[in-house]
Amino acid sequence: MALMGVQLVVSLLAVSIMQKMAPHCSFARWLLCNGSLFRFKHPSEGELCALAGKQMSSKTSRRDRRQNGQGEPKPLTVPKDIDLHLESTPVNVLDALVLRFFVEYQWLIDFAVYATGIYLFTESYYFVVDASKEVNIGAIWCVLMVFFGLRTLHVLMSHYFRSDEGGERSVCLAFGFLSLLVAMLVLVVREDYLEFGLEPGFTSVFDNFEAFAKQQGLEWSVPFTKLGVKLGLAILCAFLGALLAFPGLRLAQTHLDAVQMNAERPIIQILLHASFLSPLIILVLWVKPLARDFLGNAPMGKTSVTLLSSSAFDSVRLWTIVVLCVLRLLLTRHHLQAYLNLAPKWVEQMKKEAGRIAAIDIQRKVTRVYCYLTVVTLQYLIPILLVLFSTLALKSLGDYSWRLGPETPGVTPAPVPPTAPPALPRLEDEDDLEDMEEDIQATVAHLSEAFAALRTVLTPVFFRGVFAFLTWWVAACQLISSLFGIYFHQYLMQS
Repeated sequence: MALMGVQLVVSLLAVSIMQKMAPHCSFARWLLCNGSLFRFKHPSEGELCALAGKQMSSKTSRRDRRQNGQGEPKPLTVPKDIDLHLESTPVNVLDALVLRFFVEYQWLIDFAVYATGIYLFTESYYFVVDASKEVNIGAIWCVLMVFFGLRTLHVLMSHYFRSDEGGERSVCLAFGFLSLLVAMLVLVVREDYLEFGLEPGFTSVFDNFEAFAKQQGLEWSVPFTKLGVKLGLAILCAFLGALLAFPGLRLAQTHLDAVQMNAERPIIQILLHASFLSPLIILVLWVKPLARDFLGNAPMGKTSVTLLSSSAFDSVRLWTIVVLCVLRLLLTRHHLQAYLNLAPKWVEQMKKEAGRIAAIDIQRKVTRVYCYLTVVTLQYLIPILLVLFSTLALKSLGDYSWRLGPETPGVTPAPVPPTAPPALPRLEDEDDLEDMEEDIQATVAHLSEAFAALRTVLTPVFFRGVFAFLTWWVAACQLISSLFGIYFHQYLMQS
């Protein structure tokens, strides 16, 4: 039986469609350019001169000044308290071409859409057909999405490190060291309190690999390796904390502005607050005394009642995370518009100040807000996509179920035994035919053995621990950075 079968065909078809349709039909481009987002145009020098009551010098007069040896005229300055109002216009496709990191943004979001489609297809395929001997290619797409999301965050963070100002670099390093400290504390907590499943997962991998190494005649030191893995995991957590520093700070700012922007819409405000606190809910879901133990033995007077079985709680936890991620995705427009409103907000703040300001500074400030729209969009969406796709990978690779009923056996692909190659057409040279058959048989046997060995070492118990911890840690980093952002924008910026 094929290792991937029809899943591979559908996956290749999705890749081809994604490549061909990207210039013509893109969800990422539609998200920004569907007419629901409004940007603000910067004022021209003529408009600023008219508001300041000055007459703008013409090109002829400036050319005469250069010919008379008087040099270039001084930059145009206007009073800060002028009655300036920015003109708004919907974001269109041509406007999006000048945005920073637009190509990276479009590719990543479109890949996330196709990965979601592939995952839904594979889940339906596994529900209808007994595909226990096939590789779940939807889980592979989820893992790739997590990798590409982290890579894009690394590209954005490297942009901060290359900037002339050192403030952004210091913020990333500070959050990295803070994350390292928090990760070292979290990794020493027992499974009775934080039920990631890292210890059973590491034990499973080490035991299986030890048996595999003995078969290969290799020596294996488990205690040292466990310590090394935990140290490496703490360093990786610090790196993730640095990557998620500015997304959390930006989320805090857009959340405050979005709540203020929807002051007359209480339902939207409630949804915004629920979306902002969703990482906290995710963290609580893995605190065993507050989640699994409470729902498994809920106190009812002098007795306890089982509200959810262990398998049902695992399914409820998966569904809860998916629903929270969908809620945050639905509120994307409110956060993006709140960011675009920073331009008129800055203008109103400028009017309260005394003195004069160069016209080019006003134009640069207003334009900069719009040019970084895709950066802000990536900083808002990537943490959500990381949590969502790591949860989907947790379900598939960890052999969980979406059903809330009794526990059923998982659908972990079994090791695929070597199979005979399909019949080949007869060739004129019998020697070439025999050599080709031997090569194909050797290749199939080698791939089957490698796949069986990999499945033996990397068990569902290991994947449960890894992706549960990844989901929890991304939510923890975003919660820490966003709460600090709330404190910064509410108190430090006001003082």
